Amino acid sequence: MTGIERWKGKTALVTGASTGIGYAIAVGLLEAGVNVIGCARNPTPLEALNGKLPENAGKVTPVRSDLTKEGDILKLFTEIGNRMGHVDILINNAGTGVLGNLVDGETKGWQTMFNLNVLATTICTREYLKLMERDGIEEGHIININSIAGHANTPVNIGLNFYAGTKHMITALTKALTTELAAKKSKIRVTSLSPGMVNTPLVAEMKKDSNSGHFFQSGNGLEAKDVADAALYVLSTPSHVTVSELTIVPGN
Repeated sequence: MTGIERWKGKTALVTGASTGIGYAIAVGLLEAGVNVIGCARNPTPLEALNGKLPENAGKVTPVRSDLTKEGDILKLFTEIGNRMGHVDILINNAGTGVLGNLVDGETKGWQTMFNLNVLATTICTREYLKLMERDGIEEGHIININSIAGHANTPVNIGLNFYAGTKHMITALTKALTTELAAKKSKIRVTSLSPGMVNTPLVAEMKKDSNSGHFFQSGNGLEAKDVADAALYVLSTPSHVTVSELTIVPGN
């Protein structure tokens, strides 16, 4: 099989899947016949999908998990290992942004962003690869939901500099992981998917903040489905093709 069809019946783990980009990716995968484990602190929106999907859709398994806690991540992958063996696709989507400057920002916000945007992505990737190796699965795909903030040479917004720093680290870690897997002659592909501003609940909250600045106030953003479509495109490429970086931005 070619295209997205070759993943039909396989299983994907989508982190931060209850809203925004993660939810849109989960729905897109399910409609393509891929089974989805969707983890979130509040998986209620995923539970509501049961009975609303087409007959040939994949099966959704909502899981309550706080990925800022390593114990929750390890428990999640232990359950996956015991119940399903492994997941074929890992979508590292969970992330957050806390407005604040480097000169006077709050440590709590920095810790939250680092734990979720960087450490959770890295730990999930490690545990995913452990299960793939244990089960002898050669082909898989990891997509890290990055940001244009992870590539900018100058600050995107004065209140988002620590957030941008976490995304720059995702850019570096994605490249490093690709190098490590290539050294092992692994067929598991790794992609950094970097959207510009996306109209998500998180961005809507940031727009309300008087300190959010020009970045959030100018123009229209992408929709979450646009990012989901990009993720499905990446997954649909032939096995001999690796989309190492895909950047999408609003037309305006």
